[in-house]
Amino acid sequence: MADYWMEWASLLLRWLHVITAIAWIGSSFYFVWLDLSLRKADRLPEGVHGESWSVHGGGFYHVQKYLVAPETMPKELHWFKYESYFTWVSGFSLLVVTYYWGAQVFLIDSSVADLSIVQAVSLSLGSLALGWVIYDGLCKTPAGKDLRLLGILVYAVVILAAYGYSEVFSSRAALLHVGAMVATWMTGNVFFIIIPNQKKVVASLQQGKTPDPALGQQAKQRSTHNNYLTLPVLFMMLSNHYPMTFVGEDLWILVALVVLIGAIIRDYFNAGHAGATGLRVRWQWPIASALIVILAVWAKPTTVTLDGNQKFKDDDVQIIVSTHCAVCHAVQPTMPGFSVPPKGVVLENLADVQKYKQQVYAQSVASRAMPPGNMTQMTTGERAILGRWLDTH
Repeated sequence: MADYWMEWASLLLRWLHVITAIAWIGSSFYFVWLDLSLRKADRLPEGVHGESWSVHGGGFYHVQKYLVAPETMPKELHWFKYESYFTWVSGFSLLVVTYYWGAQVFLIDSSVADLSIVQAVSLSLGSLALGWVIYDGLCKTPAGKDLRLLGILVYAVVILAAYGYSEVFSSRAALLHVGAMVATWMTGNVFFIIIPNQKKVVASLQQGKTPDPALGQQAKQRSTHNNYLTLPVLFMMLSNHYPMTFVGEDLWILVALVVLIGAIIRDYFNAGHAGATGLRVRWQWPIASALIVILAVWAKPTTVTLDGNQKFKDDDVQIIVSTHCAVCHAVQPTMPGFSVPPKGVVLENLADVQKYKQQVYAQSVASRAMPPGNMTQMTTGERAILGRWLDTH
């Protein structure tokens, strides 16, 4: 019964996470567009850097940006922060419900590292905290004054994290943790740097003082990172549903390519919003497309093969299905953490397997995504037999 209620918790948290993420990313993308699309105009009020006109929902909107602040502060000032906070809180809660509660299924792979649940969860929590400390520390070093140099250093940290996670967690959990670590940086930027610095600026203006320029520079630095890291994080979160992204060797190569592709695509939109033309907005899509093809080719799993002389019967395949598939995909699963078959897919006999032939092949033959964490110790030979049977039926 506990597993049943945890599945409801997972569903509701996932729903909340998607809603808050849409709100955060939507507002983030809007303000990136707004900031880059500001244009100079005659007779702008003193202190206004630029303005932007837009139309939406049957009305016209006129936005002006003050580099410092208007002469008098408005009574109501909206802060865009809770979208970020609740995205992280809901995401972390989902991590707890799915990967900590179901650690033996989703977090731990004994063939990678023989960890206890306490050890695995401690490594997860510790790595997320340590990741923020390292990232925040890099941003505050002299290298942080050079956005390009800092970007290279942050990129290296992400790749190293991907390698480290793949050495201790299941491949699925490793890729998700890279995304969780970067997402923690992004919300940490909002919570610890961007919003506090903005509050200090507002307080200084209300007191008639000149704000410290460093506050704006720090916020700009972190905002730029959030802008370029958004698309890679989205990919890593979605990848959990596509085993070809996390079952190959050298997960760090996939992460390196995904971060690079996401940053290039964002650069295209940033340049376009700023009004750039010509080569400045023409090189990104060809390069990103080529890298995506390279990624897809590299990530293609190596299919296990069967010795041509090896014989097997349907009964042998049924034993494989009963041992490795039906523990989760049964009307009444026996695998801890499952109260109903995942996605409603029942695999109790060969007719069931044939019905879901493509999905079974993708998850258990072309990849090692199933069984989760290989808890039932499915061998390469068994995968080969299952693959041969699927090829001939």
